[in-house]
Amino acid sequence: MTETEQFLATMRPRIFETEVALHNGDCGPRIAMWSRAEPLTLFGAAMSGRGWGEIEPIFDTIGKQFSNCQAYENEIIAAGASGDLAYTVALEHITASIKGAEPKPYVLRVTTIFRREDGDWKAVHRHADALTEETWAFVGKLQPPTP
Repeated sequence: MTETEQFLATMRPRIFETEVALHNGDCGPRIAMWSRAEPLTLFGAAMSGRGWGEIEPIFDTIGKQFSNCQAYENEIIAAGASGDLAYTVALEHITASIKGAEPKPYVLRVTTIFRREDGDWKAVHRHADALTEETWAFVGKLQPPTP
């Protein structure tokens, strides 16, 4: 098994559990998956921060905004692991309620960088943005999902 395959075997289920919990209003697993060692950066779809002092409150805030996760899929487009660094580039397909509204599907383009710390993979950077009709062609999709 390659380093990347080992990384994905460990992290795929963890990412799934973390994101489903977050989209059901529980930010605890997301917080646990993140490093506390600098540098840390978050370029979120809605909020961004640098350093744990800015990032942790963002996770608390977004966790309170989500509920009723009806579906989550982490479609990994590319991934790599070498030594103590790894990354994923993925499409996150989510159906959840935001701020109490009816659950709606949406897709985020997400790049996450991980660093191995004491044998555990920890996120150190996440960049997410909403996939739009204009960007679907770039990722090889014919059409965006219907709401």
